[in-house]
Amino acid sequence: MLSARASLLGAVFLGSAAAFSPLLPAGLRTSLSPRVSPASSSFLPASSRRYTPPSLVTMAAQRGQITVEDVLANPKWPEEWPFSDSDFKRMDETDDEIFYDTPRLVYHIDEGAVAALTEYYAKTIKPKSDILDICSSWVSHFPKVFTETMGRRAGLGMNAAELKENKQLTEFQVQNLNLNSKLPYEDDSFDAVTCVVSVDYLIKPLEVFKEVQRVLRPGGVFIVSQSNRCFATKAIQIWLNTNDLEHVFIIGSYFHYAGGFKPPKALDISPGKPKEGDKNPLASMFGMSMGDPMIIIQGEKA
Repeated sequence: MLSARASLLGAVFLGSAAAFSPLLPAGLRTSLSPRVSPASSSFLPASSRRYTPPSLVTMAAQRGQITVEDVLANPKWPEEWPFSDSDFKRMDETDDEIFYDTPRLVYHIDEGAVAALTEYYAKTIKPKSDILDICSSWVSHFPKVFTETMGRRAGLGMNAAELKENKQLTEFQVQNLNLNSKLPYEDDSFDAVTCVVSVDYLIKPLEVFKEVQRVLRPGGVFIVSQSNRCFATKAIQIWLNTNDLEHVFIIGSYFHYAGGFKPPKALDISPGKPKEGDKNPLASMFGMSMGDPMIIIQGEKA
């Protein structure tokens, strides 16, 4: 009998469409290896470069298979947490403090994806909200007006020098969530929590999501944004073995098993996403957006 984990991602690990199809939509059947991102910084050591797995999001949607929004529309979750410890192993298991010791004052997604995320925050986060940005760095991608329209803006990240450069924060803490997943905040402290293209580095995601639920106020939102780039040596194993639509399902499962959240939803806010009648030849032929994808997986505290 297949384990819950094998059933959850059966097609990825076992090549079994039969095991896979009851739990994931039919479009989620392809496991692809990462490729080097064209935007990688050649001057960085190999272990510090960001990698980009092939994006299936717009191509799958163009072919009528599945959209990002479909992935969490009607999931069938196994009764128990389906992942094993090996799913959260990494190629580089050395101290994270070593890897993140050097400040990286660069964007990790392109400007179009940044703009899409900033616009989404502007539409979604209510004025006067207290916000926590976990896995934070030198920029949080908040709208500039947030310094005037929002309340407390706390950041929690790995590098003090980066966090000091973040002018969008009113306070910050340095903490490695892979060593200590307990957030240093009181219960019901925030109206919104954000995590930008970093959930794939968490080796204890269930504990972190439970903590986020704890520090959110009732009705507060946890906004996880994800693209298709990562530091491959620090990304968890299951992330590297799955595609970007499956990533949506994995993040959705974190919300589900953490408890205390309403059913999460997924949104594709990618800039340049092909639309019906799009005359761009590449978009119409291959379903390709002209930049980094930007995907939101969001849950509201019940």
